[in-house]
Amino acid sequence: MGAALWPVTDSLRKFLLALLMAVGLYGAFVIFSGFESLKNALQNFSWWTLFATLGLATANYGLRFLKWLYYLRILKIQPIPLRDNILAFLSGFALTVTPGKLGEMFKSAVLQSTYQIPAERTAPIVLAERLTDVISIVFMVLVGSTAFSGGLLWAIAGAVAVVAGLLLLHWNAPSDLLFQRLEKSQFKISNLVPQLKVARDSLQTTTQIDKLWYPSLLSTLGWTAEASGLWLLLQGFGQPISEKLALFFYSTSMLAGALIPVPGGLGVTEAMIQGQLVELGGVTSATATGAMLLLRLATLWWAVALGFISLALLKRRFPQLLRASENIEEA
Repeated sequence: MGAALWPVTDSLRKFLLALLMAVGLYGAFVIFSGFESLKNALQNFSWWTLFATLGLATANYGLRFLKWLYYLRILKIQPIPLRDNILAFLSGFALTVTPGKLGEMFKSAVLQSTYQIPAERTAPIVLAERLTDVISIVFMVLVGSTAFSGGLLWAIAGAVAVVAGLLLLHWNAPSDLLFQRLEKSQFKISNLVPQLKVARDSLQTTTQIDKLWYPSLLSTLGWTAEASGLWLLLQGFGQPISEKLALFFYSTSMLAGALIPVPGGLGVTEAMIQGQLVELGGVTSATATGAMLLLRLATLWWAVALGFISLALLKRRFPQLLRASENIEEA
């Protein structure tokens, strides 16, 4: 069996650094917007909308789990008990605060440690998940852009990026050339070429055109649910905007946060949500900051919390998980 995708403790250390950065960024948003005005806005806030948003975010996680099951079936991965499969899937959320959420590949390392499933077989699922997320978000941008003029350019740019990405994924010549050079090199990574080839084949299998519509539909439903959370929160603040605007603001912010290589889109997503609410939605700065903070609490940090809870439960069932050694060793 292959080695782990990365040092587990190193990933957790990077996550904690990203967490500290997020706290600093959020504090800066609060100070910039004015703590007193934000406090006043929260005094009249309808807190049931926050719990409803948490429910919508949780529904999105359920839909994403259905995608995970779909990809496992396509790749003919051995059946995994449902409880452990759910926990392994959610454990990836512990490292969701990574660029492009690629830290969610951690769940592949978990399955390798607990059920001896080679990580190179399941890790490409995360890339396929991100691709279908981008497809769905571009569609959401397109729908939301009908709320005002000029928004369509976002959708066109995103669609071009998706098509280009698909073409590159299924063009073997560049990766074959890279593999040949790696095999001839003196670097240790040359030993990983067979695993990289398996990962490429798995990625191409999961991103075939006829296999994209179902997970893309699930992504669209899930991310639309989270966008509805933004609409709900603004209702709770007494400063509603249209559903299409909420869809556009949320989807463009998530797309920018995914494309710009910063952990979890931190700073980028928050700034875009707040800026668009104020400049295009006509929302006050304090309300925009409050809605942004509560939305990220419900859609990002709630996921991180679930990830660590799931990881703790898995650790109880599989004591060998996350042992002192920094890598999941070869079996």
